[in-house]
Amino acid sequence: MAAGGDLPHDLYTFVIEEALGIEYGFWGCVASGATFKTLGRKQTPQGRAVVTSHLDELDEAERRVNQIYFGWRAGQATPLDSELDSMLLRWQRLGAGEELVLTWSANDRAAHRRQRCRRS
Repeated sequence: MAAGGDLPHDLYTFVIEEALGIEYGFWGCVASGATFKTLGRKQTPQGRAVVTSHLDELDEAERRVNQIYFGWRAGQATPLDSELDSMLLRWQRLGAGEELVLTWSANDRAAHRRQRCRRS
């Protein structure tokens, strides 16, 4: 479990949404063109439309992600313990300035996006 370390919010969200095959959670919406201020991207009408059209799915994804993540952090067994434990090890092994590059591929989507998480 997560004792002694933690994952960045966007990284654990990626791991959980990917593992559960959530199509229109945060990362699925980003892959579909959604724009969020939290990613440092300028919001666009098209990006806002993606978010608006999948708002219920985003809310449900956030609920599911939080349920699994906070259970894992508390040391409770979750269906994604091995995925989260593995990603935590990968994250902790990064040196300063090194990158962890992941490819979004849940549900074998045609459009893949790459997300870089930099350890500071």
